[in-house]
Amino acid sequence: MKTSVALCTYNGEKFIRQQIDSILDQTKKVDEIVVCDDGSTDSTVSILDSYQEKHPELFKIFINDENLRSVKNFEKAISLCQNDIIFLCDQDDVWLSNKVDVYCNFFQENLHISVICSGGFALDEKNNLLDKLSIWDAPELLKMNGRELNFFEITAFLRNLATGATMAFRKEFKAQIIPFPVLDNFHHDEWIALVATYQQKFYMLPGKYIQYRIHGNQQVGGIFMNRTNTSQKYLLDYFSFNSFNGNFRTYRKILRSLKNAVHKFSVMQKNSDFQREMIQHLQVLASQKYEAKKNKVKKEFPIQSIFIK
Repeated sequence: MKTSVALCTYNGEKFIRQQIDSILDQTKKVDEIVVCDDGSTDSTVSILDSYQEKHPELFKIFINDENLRSVKNFEKAISLCQNDIIFLCDQDDVWLSNKVDVYCNFFQENLHISVICSGGFALDEKNNLLDKLSIWDAPELLKMNGRELNFFEITAFLRNLATGATMAFRKEFKAQIIPFPVLDNFHHDEWIALVATYQQKFYMLPGKYIQYRIHGNQQVGGIFMNRTNTSQKYLLDYFSFNSFNGNFRTYRKILRSLKNAVHKFSVMQKNSDFQREMIQHLQVLASQKYEAKKNKVKKEFPIQSIFIK
């Protein structure tokens, strides 16, 4: 089982060395690192070139003629990967040394799963590990409290738990996901998780295998929060989804997420017959879920629900 890493870079000189070193330091060595740089103007490319000089058999570096932005840059990087298992990689994180080994062992033992991801530790700009609660803790909280855990409904109608920085998938799965739809505030990792959960080919590992960097220039945030009872209760109530154990504020957020899902699936690109069938089904489901939840909220909170737009 050979491995590829799809690494996208853009002005990443501050942290890129630490990320690449952590990939090279894996207990199970990777076989290919495909880098697509999106037009960096700092020293990122020269840093990449120095690694390619040391490991010419490992690195394949591509410099985009125009800025593709994150989603399409990852699409390009993934399309260029050749090996059995493809790992997605951001430019500013740090991999734990056993990540590739654990992931590959899981794929070997679970042939019906095409996409996996995990949680991660919070890391600040000065390489300090932070004691934070994250959205990745939601599945364990649900299990501990006897709540239903439905990754498909969570991904489709609430928010994506499968962060690309922790994601890997089988080479054959590329045909199901490429080309990526282009939609405001909709990212490649959410699309991959959506297709995989729809097909029941997704699994989230219970461990943490990266240190996820928190800094001012990252494109996507909102992963971590302070470790408080209030935060835990919010995660538990919000991601329960089909239960009704929270307060009005939580359910208002759920309604907003469902409304956004209805809009998202109504305008999303459909690039194949499979995508067209899946997205149309999701649009119907999102509308049904929204109406059912709205009626439930009105029944449970008759006064407050008057003020919902």
